[in-house]
Amino acid sequence: MDQTYGDFRARREATVWQRLNRILRVLLVLTVWLVIVSLFVPPYKRLMQSRAEVDDLQAHVNEQRSLLARQTREVNLLKTDVTYLETIARDRLDLMKEGETIFRLEPARAVKSRAGDSARR
Repeated sequence: MDQTYGDFRARREATVWQRLNRILRVLLVLTVWLVIVSLFVPPYKRLMQSRAEVDDLQAHVNEQRSLLARQTREVNLLKTDVTYLETIARDRLDLMKEGETIFRLEPARAVKSRAGDSARR
């Protein structure tokens, strides 16, 4: 009976060591995986920040292109269209033709900023 108990005990101790070896292997694999992930996360974050910055710059470039197109159109109109030139000149100099009635509409932003200025005083 001592021999069977000894075999059982040897098998039990062997399984304990096998379990500990498995746990150690799993922990080793997890450690290696965490090291690899920690090496790749900071460059990935920098890449995402760079992409966001590129997107912002591209939006700014598109905005500037549309502004350039509007201003180019206005320059062409001022060079070629006499009635447009006359309208702009009269508007900026606050002049009007005889019998003409001028209605000025202010944008909503100007009204809000004036209301805010008077509230601050």
